[in-house]
Amino acid sequence: MTGVQQFPDWDHLVTAVPDIAAPMRRYLQQLQVILRPGSVRNTDQALRSFAVFLAEQAPDVRHVTDVRRHHIEDFRSWLAARPGRRTARLTPATLAHRLGTLRMFFVRISDWDWPEAPARVPIIPADLPRQDHPLPKALDDPAAAKLLRAAQNQPRMLVRVVVEVLLRTGLRVGEFTALTADAVVLIGAAHWLHVPVGKLHEDRYLPLHPHLITLIGDYRAAHVTADNPLLLPRENGRALDRHTVTRLINKAGTDAGLPHIHPHQLRHTLATQAINRGMSLEAIAALLGHRSMDMTLRYAKIANRTVADEYFAVTEKVESLYQQGKPLPADTIGPHMARLRREHHRLLGNGYCTRPPELDCAFEAICETCTFFQTSIEFRPTLQRQHNHAADHNQTHRADLFNQLLTRLDDQAS
Repeated sequence: MTGVQQFPDWDHLVTAVPDIAAPMRRYLQQLQVILRPGSVRNTDQALRSFAVFLAEQAPDVRHVTDVRRHHIEDFRSWLAARPGRRTARLTPATLAHRLGTLRMFFVRISDWDWPEAPARVPIIPADLPRQDHPLPKALDDPAAAKLLRAAQNQPRMLVRVVVEVLLRTGLRVGEFTALTADAVVLIGAAHWLHVPVGKLHEDRYLPLHPHLITLIGDYRAAHVTADNPLLLPRENGRALDRHTVTRLINKAGTDAGLPHIHPHQLRHTLATQAINRGMSLEAIAALLGHRSMDMTLRYAKIANRTVADEYFAVTEKVESLYQQGKPLPADTIGPHMARLRREHHRLLGNGYCTRPPELDCAFEAICETCTFFQTSIEFRPTLQRQHNHAADHNQTHRADLFNQLLTRLDDQAS
């Protein structure tokens, strides 16, 4: 944790503030039963920092029951002035963690009816400093495509394996390096990847694209012995670590002309690609192993396609207020026939669409936006006609989509 400092141990604090140290140590013993070791260590640090403050700055406080609001306010200022491990002052995240952990101490001992609990909890949520929540940094689609192509052209197969698996599964680095040899399982007719217990102490299954099945199988056949317990170790059989994974990714990134890439960006990239192509937040949360939807909702703020579609639909409606509409050719043959022509042009299987003809509809090109859609050069004339039709009807989204497909075909042919 950022800003961790060395405070006197409990033996020293028992001597300095015995009636404060005793309930705090007993509280830590209770936490060992209900929390993970890391959480207990962090709580230990927060409680010792408060005990040190009371011993140094508030000698009038001899018992936990004596703690009042002004002591918390003074502690917050005292804590904010202390140096961090690598910073001149503790970061807002560390301050929030220390104060939040201390608040839970008071909340719990009050809930547990401990006699040491103050009459009311002296820390309120507003005491915790507000923190910045920057959006996840993902690669945009062109950069992700460049990285993937560069990885596929690497002579070392492990570079390709690392980039493709992380980019297509969204695994955390620790999850990736810990995959066991039996992680790929067949359930029904599909292959799934069993992700072991990791950061959130839960395991999960991820669907595996057939392309990854082949890639993993080829790498294991060439470089992994049958008795290796890992699914994707280095060529010498030893486990990968996050530093090696980062170097491998940036080997491909350098060849692609991209700046330094952190492995977690590939996880953010998959999530952003998924939400922009219509995958539900619930499915993304399951894919990434998010325990809280709050974590997944951060991706909903990044280039959300639904927001973009609705925005452009509204702006096009507003634009129609300022521009003269173009008469349809059918208007020259009378209003009755014009209405029939317009309705017939937009007939559906069980009715017809009443959407104004000057507005675009994302569902007119739903297949072309699907991640499983593939096309090739023989379909270029059809795609060109679809592009021209969309352009003639001022359907900007469809025109842009088919223009991208045409450009991609031209790039592949060159």
